[in-house]
Amino acid sequence: MDQTTPQSQSAIVIIGSGLAGYTVIREIRKLDKTAPITLVTREPGYFYSKPMLSTALASKKEAAQLISTPADGMAAQLEMTVLAECDVSAIDTKSQTLQTTKGVVPYGKLVLALGADQIRLPLQGNAASEVITVNDLEDYAQFRTAIAGKKKVAILGAGLIGCEFANDLSLGGYAVDVIDLAPQALGRLLPEAAALELQEKLSAAGVNWHLSTTVQTIDRQGDSLQVTLANGNTFACDVFLSAVGLKPRIDLAKASGISTGLGIQVNRELETNIKNIFAIGDCAEVEGLVLPYVMPIMQAARALAPTLIGNATALTYPAMPVMVKTPALATVVSPPAKGAEGNWTTTPVEGGLEARFESADGKLLGFALMGTATAQRGALTKELPAILA
Repeated sequence: MDQTTPQSQSAIVIIGSGLAGYTVIREIRKLDKTAPITLVTREPGYFYSKPMLSTALASKKEAAQLISTPADGMAAQLEMTVLAECDVSAIDTKSQTLQTTKGVVPYGKLVLALGADQIRLPLQGNAASEVITVNDLEDYAQFRTAIAGKKKVAILGAGLIGCEFANDLSLGGYAVDVIDLAPQALGRLLPEAAALELQEKLSAAGVNWHLSTTVQTIDRQGDSLQVTLANGNTFACDVFLSAVGLKPRIDLAKASGISTGLGIQVNRELETNIKNIFAIGDCAEVEGLVLPYVMPIMQAARALAPTLIGNATALTYPAMPVMVKTPALATVVSPPAKGAEGNWTTTPVEGGLEARFESADGKLLGFALMGTATAQRGALTKELPAILA
């Protein structure tokens, strides 16, 4: 679409072709087959499952095989316009238009599904610029090229993505070193006993842990990278992956006068402080919560779609356990709300472990289930309070 292409001023325009953007469009189409929709994305606009990036190696899939539908297929399937490889430089909230590399795009309602960037820590050493992050399919394709024919991969970050990649790489035959400042894996999600269980299983799969420390320097020495840790230990690797967490993309919103905190701040109808502009997914902050997981995105899309076509619907979040994709030890966790008062109790069961976070009066506020105990996920989820009622 160029500047001369007419577009309805009533169109719903979505920026971002990740899971959040495409799921909202699918939900709109279930309710309204004809509302004009335009998707604007700086990516090629194809649909792929981002959660599969951290399991593709073991399932013997190349980056290109993760694409389930190309952009033109999505446009036809959802009867919409896709402006792919199109950057948005500004939002004019008064005239309700976007400035893009493909001309001016008017909107009736605008949805920011901008996603998040991998946090990059400032690292020292002459190979600091060789550190790789994986945040989309192109990044992943480069990562796969980098590790081809290599043997040792280091990962900075023992959170969800770090642990999933560590497991996937070890299944792919790589020796893996994981470094984290925290004293345990999945520090934000798991109680200590459960983390130790996961660490043990991943160690058996070939993962070396360097916890309670961080990277001092990364230096290129011939064919390999020399990693020096703050605790004085050193080791060599072929490729260094950083997976320390995500930072919501808020710059475009901020520059447009939209309120931001950790993410783009929205109310329970996912509307920002500017009329007709909404946000969803990894970039959105709902009542102080930024939840970069699949389930919250699905919930939010189901609430936002009717709102966009005129039937205002408030978002609710039930308890939404997170599946950790570590085949070495199946893990499902529903962490207690921030500031919840209570204690973890951990019970080993045959082939697994059950950890419960309970209040003083015995109410279940969170859980971590591992191995065979994951079978209880459904029953325990029903006992948990809603995240946003």
